Amino acid sequence: MTASAPPFAAGSAAPLAGGRGLVRRPGWLVAAGVVSVGVPPGSEVIGDGMQVTAGDVAGAVLVLVATSLLVAGRVAMPRGALLAFGPLVAGLGISTVCSADIASSLPGFVRDMQIFVLVPLAVVLLVRDRRDFAIVCSAVLALGFWEAGFGIWQSVTGNGASMGGAYIRAVGTFGAGNVMGMSVVVGIAFLTLTAFALFARAWGVGAVVVAVGGLGVLGVALAASLSRGTWIAIGAAAVLVLVLFDRWTAVKVLACCSLLLVLVVGGGFGGGAQAVVERSKSMVGSISDPDQSVDDRYSLWTAAIRIWEDNPGTGVGVKNFPAFRDAYAGIELSSGSETDDPVHGYARQPLLSPHSEYLLFLSEQGVVGFAGFAALVGVMVGGLWRRRDVRDPFWLVSVGLVAFLLVDFLYADLGGATCALVAIMFGVVASRAFGVVRE
Repeated sequence: MTASAPPFAAGSAAPLAGGRGLVRRPGWLVAAGVVSVGVPPGSEVIGDGMQVTAGDVAGAVLVLVATSLLVAGRVAMPRGALLAFGPLVAGLGISTVCSADIASSLPGFVRDMQIFVLVPLAVVLLVRDRRDFAIVCSAVLALGFWEAGFGIWQSVTGNGASMGGAYIRAVGTFGAGNVMGMSVVVGIAFLTLTAFALFARAWGVGAVVVAVGGLGVLGVALAASLSRGTWIAIGAAAVLVLVLFDRWTAVKVLACCSLLLVLVVGGGFGGGAQAVVERSKSMVGSISDPDQSVDDRYSLWTAAIRIWEDNPGTGVGVKNFPAFRDAYAGIELSSGSETDDPVHGYARQPLLSPHSEYLLFLSEQGVVGFAGFAALVGVMVGGLWRRRDVRDPFWLVSVGLVAFLLVDFLYADLGGATCALVAIMFGVVASRAFGVVRE
């Protein structure tokens, strides 16, 4: 790869006429929304398990600002927005109206609109050029490193979530109640830095060292999270990014990572490393000899499929999966998952979803809702393909994020404070897919 000017350097787009401060550069508002995800959630719960976080409040601010700019004529809705978000809104509305319990589905309708429509559209309107994109990506990295550092400290000092009787599982500021939160945040930051690291030679050897060191820190935090699903999704997305950029680079990087893995496993670097090894082995045995967590997941998947088979068109309604779960699940399903950490203590978390975003859409919204979600993903993937540029780190970031979410959604779903970050990331990907990010 030949050295060149920084590929994500700011462009020369003129600011919005008459705008000042954040209105001139609204990307800072989106960045603030990203950082707010790291604010520890409170204990207040609204309705059936719904919790308002700082990220939700920040998302509401983004929607208000974007709406005001749209009404004032300072921004324009991209042409692809209706095609991408329209079917999802229609499907969500139809499934809510046809819900088995409309009253309980209304909060879910609002939540899904927030995550999949309103906040992403607001980000599309506010991220106007490459400088805005760079600001948002910088915020993602800042949040990721903060959570990674905190998570590593938890694992080393025994202040994390319980795993095998020891408080060694890194969960960051999210606590054991959202045990996947830190791994998702750090994983998104890892993919973002991976895309930028591929171009680090443009800044010299020092930038390469910093990028590789940063990936090392994020990688250690991901390992300490002991989150098997995140490892799989991050691995698949990172390999895709590397292969798209350059196949030979992908081979070299994967060879180095394999060697490093052998050294870590063979060296047995302490109890934390042993926990990572055991957790990795459990992925291999998840089919032939699943643990209780995997058993519960299989039972929830089966229940979701049965619910959908009995309600194929519009499902049972958003947020209604828990009400139908026990009628369709086998007796082997446990009453809940156990969480424990030094701050919040021991608790049992109810199983409120099938732990698969695809099966959640099918069981609660049926084919109608799933088709809307598929349309959103299809338009974004199609837009990224048409505007592909393997020498654009922002395009690589977008591809990596889409791949990560699509793989992760196979065996996980959205919940907790990270919903706000995922909503913003959907908007970031959409802005690149719609071609609204100017130079």
